[in-house]
Amino acid sequence: MRGFGIIEDTRKVVYMEWIKPQKLAAGDTVAAVSLSGGRAGDADMLARYALGKQRLEQIFGLRVAAPTHSLKGSDFLYRNPKARADDLMEALREPCIKGIFLSMGGDDGIRLLPHIDFTVIRQNPKVFIGFSDGDTFHRMFSYAGVVSFYGANLLATLAEPGELNSYTIQWIRKALFTSEAIGELTSCDAWTGINWNNSLQKREIPWEENAGHVLHQGKGKVRGHIMTACGGPLRSVMGTCLFPPPDMWENSIICLEEMEIYGSRLAAVHGMRALAAAGIFRQCGAVLLPRSDESFIRDVILKVLHEEGLFDLPVLSGVAFGHMNPMAVLPIGVAAEIDCDLRTFTVLESGVWD
Repeated sequence: MRGFGIIEDTRKVVYMEWIKPQKLAAGDTVAAVSLSGGRAGDADMLARYALGKQRLEQIFGLRVAAPTHSLKGSDFLYRNPKARADDLMEALREPCIKGIFLSMGGDDGIRLLPHIDFTVIRQNPKVFIGFSDGDTFHRMFSYAGVVSFYGANLLATLAEPGELNSYTIQWIRKALFTSEAIGELTSCDAWTGINWNNSLQKREIPWEENAGHVLHQGKGKVRGHIMTACGGPLRSVMGTCLFPPPDMWENSIICLEEMEIYGSRLAAVHGMRALAAAGIFRQCGAVLLPRSDESFIRDVILKVLHEEGLFDLPVLSGVAFGHMNPMAVLPIGVAAEIDCDLRTFTVLESGVWD
């Protein structure tokens, strides 16, 4: 699988092979980084941070380290994007750190761009996992040609009130701890939203039954590499070096979410049209969506695709990723397949090596 990357010491962008990070194992040390929102270090979130850390330790057998600035709180980290970038560089350079978990999303990850050394990412490939504004940092890893993972954040997912869902545990293990092909992402039985209530012993957001994977258009089988596209973060990198070029979208399976920013369907249509104008839907092989909201898919996703004349582009929804619980893990840059007849989504290889 070919990716985008940079030549050491030149900053010149060239085509090169995607690099996979080494898999995690019990006993490894991982860093919990605050690259976007800094709530992990705020007084009212310290118990939640401790719960997420505890679950990484007890369920997955990992040790958790906090880079220099990661627990300095929202105010400090908002004012100091370079400190956040320094934490990422520190975690990548430190040999004892084997993986990096994003603490939470936010809205200003793009402010780190001037302080990122992409050669450090490419020369030190490590598991990097997170979602939401984490997609900004996935763009950085993709720019450096390194596979990264769209999945659980420490605060929003791993520190979920009550118990950590077994589906989430299953896919973290499959994606990060084994070099075997990840395989078919079966649908979860039920889903719910992100619960930020600090009463960590119970859940107050109701669960909804999952109808399973739903095919909205398309036929046959489509194979391509996984590309994630979280609406706000993806639009924030447009016009920068981080926005993937046409070759990176070509024949990809785009895992698209959070287009309806702040609940605005009009914003979602504008966002879809911006991405359509950038050509990504004409270049990709299929579109994958999370929860199956029929009216949203009809009035936003299909509306814009049909404006572009894309009546046959496969669109499959109901896949557990992004802003929901439980969630699977998507390895970016890795080969996958949609079978429209069976309504299945299968990751054909591993995103890590032994």
